[in-house]
This record gives sequence, structure tokens and C-alpha cells, in this order.
Amino acid sequence: MGLIESLFTALFGSGRNVVKETVEVFRENAEAAGQREAAAQAAALEQFAREFGTEQRSGFDRFMDALNRIPRPAMALGTLGLFIAAMVDPVWFAARMQGIALVPEPLWWLLGAIVGFYFGARAQTKGQEFQRSIAATLAATPGVIRNLSALQALEAGAGERAANPPAAEPVAGTGPNAALEDWRAGR
Repeated sequence: MGLIESLFTALFGSGRNVVKETVEVFRENAEAAGQREAAAQAAALEQFAREFGTEQRSGFDRFMDALNRIPRPAMALGTLGLFIAAMVDPVWFAARMQGIALVPEPLWWLLGAIVGFYFGARAQTKGQEFQRSIAATLAATPGVIRNLSALQALEAGAGERAANPPAAEPVAGTGPNAALEDWRAGR
């Protein structure tokens, strides 16, 4: 027993834990790390409270903070409004987009730079891609108008056309399918 007792005394005796101290050299003590993290968070919250405390803020500061919070929600809600407008009245929406198509290129670059500085450089790239997609959507507007008028005619029960809709036109570049013809011949 003397050997084991002296070994345990060497490892854990005199108020020290040599194994624990050795392990903490290689692995962080989770409890101590949690205490340090809590102290850091408390210090950060205290700093924010001092910096953004309402007792020392002027009316102008509060107004500017409110003004800085407007653009993102306004852009998000405005975009949703554009989607709703496009669904409610596509022709009205297409007319507005035609007006946007007349905006000169330098003005688009200026708007892209302003939004880019406000939201980050990524917004400029996405904005230019969005502009190209708007042009493609506007090019499809006449087809959408034809489809809407055909749907309205169907809904109104416009006689022969409602009962016998026109046959679908084949997609350009498609011809007879040789594999399908062989399959049909084999049946």
C-alpha cells in the first residue's frame, strides 16, 4: 500500500491534480472557457449599452438611426409590390418596365454604385443580371398578353374557339422521332 499511496500523493496530493494540469496543457478546460466567454459577452454587452444607451442620444441620432433602417425593408416590400402588380395587371406592369428600359446606361451604373456601396459589391453584379432578366421578361410580354386574351376568351366561353382550342405548334427544331416511329411500328 505504501507504493500506491505515495504514487497517488504524488499525483493528487498537496492540493494539486497533476493529471488535470497535464491534460489542460493539451485540451482547454471547458468550465474555465465558459467563464471567460461569459465574461467577454458581459463586457461586450456593457460596451454596447454605454454606446447605444438612450439616455445620451439626441433626437437627431434617433432620427438618423430610424432613417438608416428604412432602405432594406422598403426595397424588400417594394419588390413584393412589383410581383403583386405584375400578377394583378401585367399590361400596366409591362408599360412601367418599358419606361425603366429607357433609363440611360450611366444612370443604371450610378444606381448600381450607390446600392453597391450600401449593400455590398455583390449587389452590383446581381443588379446587372437582374437588368438582363428584365429585358428577357419584357421580350416575352407579347406572348403573355396573347395567352391572357386566349384564357379570357376561354373563360368567357367564346364559342368554337373555347370548344376547340388551336393545336399546339411543334417546338422549333423538332422533327419526327425515329426511335418513337420504330417503337410504334413494332407494336
